Amino acid sequence: MNSVKTAIAATAFIGTTALAGTVNVGIDQSDAPWLAFMNVFELPENGGGFVFGSGWGIADLTASFDDGASTLTMGPNTVGDPDPFWYQGGGGPGAPGNKFMEANLYQQVDGGLAGQTVTFEGTVLSNTFTDAHDARVFIRDFAADFSSSVDVFADVDAAGNFSISLDTIDDASRHVQWGIQVSGENVWITDVDPFGTIVFGTVPTPGSLAMLGLGGLIATRRKR
Repeated sequence: MNSVKTAIAATAFIGTTALAGTVNVGIDQSDAPWLAFMNVFELPENGGGFVFGSGWGIADLTASFDDGASTLTMGPNTVGDPDPFWYQGGGGPGAPGNKFMEANLYQQVDGGLAGQTVTFEGTVLSNTFTDAHDARVFIRDFAADFSSSVDVFADVDAAGNFSISLDTIDDASRHVQWGIQVSGENVWITDVDPFGTIVFGTVPTPGSLAMLGLGGLIATRRKR
């Protein structure tokens, strides 16, 4: 990744339905709750195997919304537990991370987007992440039991607009998610600044997903 990227403050919008069967979505706190999920892996040098996945707190993803600036900022993943499970030799300033973290911040609709073309659009204001961390935007169409999915991902390496689309499967039991994924080693909280951040800006547009009864379609998760 480019070593000079601007901090990610991410905000997007729920867009208008442009055509029959097409729905535009984005990052907007007012139209749907944001959910967080963390997948944890061993470091590549330790085999890179999957360890666990769990619902997570949004703040625990180092994700923060600024309503006044209409931004969302995401930073490197950090865990405040000094156990050697998380940090090599135990946590503390300067301690290298001992896990590869995949932080997912997303919105979800259950059933209401089946058989639609979903387009996720937004603007990256800045990205200052180093090569230690990657950021991607995604749309994912999950089976009813979350056992499989049809996905589209796109790297967001530099400031500018993004737009990705996915034709969802026409099955009302499925779950459609769109959002942001930040991946990399966990970093002790006092050491995060040199690793940078990524920031998205809001693109205002009327909220069309309200027509789908979005509030009743969102499935919430809690950190375990």
